[in-house]
Amino acid sequence: MKPFLTLCAICCFVAIFRLPIEYYTILRILISMGALLVLYNAVRFKQYYFSLIFLFILILFNPVFPIYLYRKSIWIPLDIITGILFLLIAFAEKPEEKKEEAIETPEEPTIYPAPPRLHSRDVIINPKKPREN
Repeated sequence: MKPFLTLCAICCFVAIFRLPIEYYTILRILISMGALLVLYNAVRFKQYYFSLIFLFILILFNPVFPIYLYRKSIWIPLDIITGILFLLIAFAEKPEEKKEEAIETPEEPTIYPAPPRLHSRDVIINPKKPREN
């Protein structure tokens, strides 16, 4: 995930320059996939502030219903902020999933010990019927 998010950040920083429209279409697809990935992980780790930020990025860069701001001077700060956010997510320390630890309760001593459990392979079967007197 780290290399992909780094690639997203680099592509955002490259988008500052004047490039053909095809690059910006590919950028929208790439940033949308990255934002969706971060959004999924943010919700999974219950980091709702990052999920809101990357939901906004997903809406802004979505390729299906593109948002056109028509001025390069508006897109440059957005690209820089988006690139910094992707780098922040890529290189920030990830929280570990909390594993539910089994609570061990001490066993209470019983008066009568439990009989040992016999498995079918441990039972001796006498093939002959016992004699009756």
